Amino acid sequence: MKLFRLVLLLCLSLWGAVSASAASVLQEFLPTTTASDLVPGADGFGAVRDDVAAAPVLKGGQTVAWVFVTSDFVGTTGYSGKPIHTLVAVDKDAKIVGVRLVKHSEPIVLIGIPDAKVKALVAGYAGLDLVAEAKSGGTTHEVDIISGATVTVMVIDDSIVRSGLKVARALGLGGLTPEADNAGPRFEIDPAATAPADWVEAEGDGTLRRLSLDVAQVNAAFAGHPDERARERAIAQAPETTFIEMQAALVSVPSIGKAFLGAAEEKNLQAWLGEGEHAIAVVGRGLYSFKGSGYVRGGIFDRIVLIQDDVSVRFRDRDHRRLGAISLAGAPEYNEMDLFRIKAGLGFDPTKPFRIQLLAQREVGPVEKVFHTFDLGYQLPQKYLRAVAPPPVKDVAAVADRDEGTAQSDLWKRIWDDSKLKIVVLGAMLVVLTGVFFFQTYAVRNARAFYIFRIIFLTVTLVFLGWYANAQLSVVNLMALFGSLVNGFSWQAFLLDPLTFILWFAVAAALLFWGRGAYCGWLCPFGALQELTNQIARKLRIPQWTLPWGLHERLWPIKYMIFLGLFGVSLMSVEQAEHLAEIEPFKTAIILKFIRAWPFVAYATALLVAGLFVERFYCRYLCPLGAALAIPARIRMFDWLKRYHECGNPCQTCAHQCPVQAIHRTGEINPNECINCLHCQVLYQSETVCPVVIKKMKSRAKLAASPGGVPTHQPAAKV
Repeated sequence: MKLFRLVLLLCLSLWGAVSASAASVLQEFLPTTTASDLVPGADGFGAVRDDVAAAPVLKGGQTVAWVFVTSDFVGTTGYSGKPIHTLVAVDKDAKIVGVRLVKHSEPIVLIGIPDAKVKALVAGYAGLDLVAEAKSGGTTHEVDIISGATVTVMVIDDSIVRSGLKVARALGLGGLTPEADNAGPRFEIDPAATAPADWVEAEGDGTLRRLSLDVAQVNAAFAGHPDERARERAIAQAPETTFIEMQAALVSVPSIGKAFLGAAEEKNLQAWLGEGEHAIAVVGRGLYSFKGSGYVRGGIFDRIVLIQDDVSVRFRDRDHRRLGAISLAGAPEYNEMDLFRIKAGLGFDPTKPFRIQLLAQREVGPVEKVFHTFDLGYQLPQKYLRAVAPPPVKDVAAVADRDEGTAQSDLWKRIWDDSKLKIVVLGAMLVVLTGVFFFQTYAVRNARAFYIFRIIFLTVTLVFLGWYANAQLSVVNLMALFGSLVNGFSWQAFLLDPLTFILWFAVAAALLFWGRGAYCGWLCPFGALQELTNQIARKLRIPQWTLPWGLHERLWPIKYMIFLGLFGVSLMSVEQAEHLAEIEPFKTAIILKFIRAWPFVAYATALLVAGLFVERFYCRYLCPLGAALAIPARIRMFDWLKRYHECGNPCQTCAHQCPVQAIHRTGEINPNECINCLHCQVLYQSETVCPVVIKKMKSRAKLAASPGGVPTHQPAAKV
């Protein structure tokens, strides 16, 4: 029973979970908030409503405003990938009367910008008129950008405006009412629509929409900026010089995609998009880049945002692909060509008008910048649409009446259905690997064939699991265990990522049978990258360094110290621990494929360079995930690796040839360090390397040569 509890705890700890608590975030922060600090003159709060996560702000027993937390209504996240919690109070006229930043996990703010500066900016939203914002699509106010925290500020702005509109509509503030279904004609994408023949036609019929700015226009825009330095630092190029020419098209429309991308690339695009997702192509040229380079720091593009009514879509690195070429005849040359995915569930409607807002910046100091926005409007031409009948009322009611559990269940089931191919490939990999471990005696009999098999398997692990599917496990999953157990456990959160769920479940099972080596040695994409690059280094005759055993043995504990340090920090601050977990190069080398700020790339590259000389250098001495898996691996129930009595005394062949020096001089294999590469099992049967096998073969040969000897073809007996 004790062993069962340990295994169950391990299964729960192998991934991080976001609590699926029924309580609102407002209930967490309201008890520690003083009403007068948020709304001047207020003396308390009423009870949180059952239907809307908002509470009345009271003054003399009368409701003067409603308070809510943005993260209860919108899921907008910043650099950290976590919501920024902002407390907002809205009065009966739908005007914001108080704002307070209560919690965030933004590393950009944590490490370089005073928290007070961001809180002061947030407090400045008092006075914002949400009725005006609803009419303009959230653009009547100017966003006060803080240099160095562009994305963080824009995310805060987005969350305040969108959540404020949701609350104002739900409570009927300022005359706003909940958005009702349009009773007029409904439209959907017409898959049989005719595509434009060339670039000129695409521009003429509105398939492509353009934003074109020259230097004179941009200088004029910044001339009205309140900061005098913006006027003084005008662009020096000729006024007619192109600042930016940016064009956009909704390429998720099949006919537009085929014309713009070509049939093959459009097919790849549709495979990339999930159910309910859309994509735009954005191309540009000129002095200014619509992408910039800042997005690689945190995965968010901070210069463009898609806006439709009060819905805003910010694009992360995982929703971006570079476009190699434009297939539409007559297309001009562009410096930048990119595809951006619009995720399902954001409220985006491709049949309605939207705009792409470009954020132009001007440096006014060594680290200071000022900003101005320009809009590219887009409306899908009518020829790509067809009228449809409104859905039956009962269907709408059925969807609206679903509880949160049912909605989440439908979501993860749809995700699993969309990931069938990935799941099948991963399942096949696990079946093959399990077969190799169970029948290792036969699998390793031919040393050359097994070497080729291992190289192919590691290549699939790197390319498919890592670079394609992004199924790289991390110590961050384990550090989130404490928060998960404290705040509640939900299977739904785990099931939203099928490959990660399957991998962690497989790792938990493998720990009982083979220890940590099943994952570390075969299924870890970064481990595969290290071994493959080391094999290339060997082919290029780069010298291999074998560290002295005393030094090697003393470097082993470093990864355990790192893991325990991270775990200790996580008990105080999970966010800070996740920031420190950048010691793992997985995000840089696997998830972002080295498209990141240079310090991260330099660090990951340095580890790989070290691995060219010392095989799996990072795995041996620094990997906190490997250390975390090694600790419960002590409970494994079987010992599959075969040894002779002579191993270690006197024979040291396996110890010398072990790729990660996991075999002690006495012949024992250290299960904490073994990666189950099975090289020692190849040597165990080698008739040219293993002294024990060679000696037995010679003995049999002599016996066969003597009168009444045994046939020479019989295999050597194993001890």
